[in-house]
Amino acid sequence: MDEMTVRRATVGDARGIAEVHVTAWREAYAGRMPAEFLASLDVDRRAAGWTRILERGETDAFVAEQAGAIIGWATAGAGRDDDAPRDRELEVIYLLASAYGSGAGQRLLDAAIGDAPAYLWVMDGNPRAEAFYLRMTR
Repeated sequence: MDEMTVRRATVGDARGIAEVHVTAWREAYAGRMPAEFLASLDVDRRAAGWTRILERGETDAFVAEQAGAIIGWATAGAGRDDDAPRDRELEVIYLLASAYGSGAGQRLLDAAIGDAPAYLWVMDGNPRAEAFYLRMTR
């Protein structure tokens, strides 16, 4: 099995992040979001958005790679809420379903926030994500 690496994302990763973004949303949110919405997700549109985000340095973005392909990504930055309970916010972690249980989520979390206190939001009714984050707080 090829070794997994986690590194800071670059503008050149925009398309790979977009591909994972669309696929991971479809995998994670099937039955939780309208099928029409998930079907309408567009890799090209997401890639353009990720190019802008990464060019501007709006967030700290990291990717997990295996066999030369992005299998997950995470972003973190200053808390975006007016009443943020911590200075740092873990904005997102998304993995392809095929990467679940591989350790990529933990490694992305470590890269994104390290030992800094942080907060996050989780969609209601997402038991896999809730369980992951609860394990990380112990």
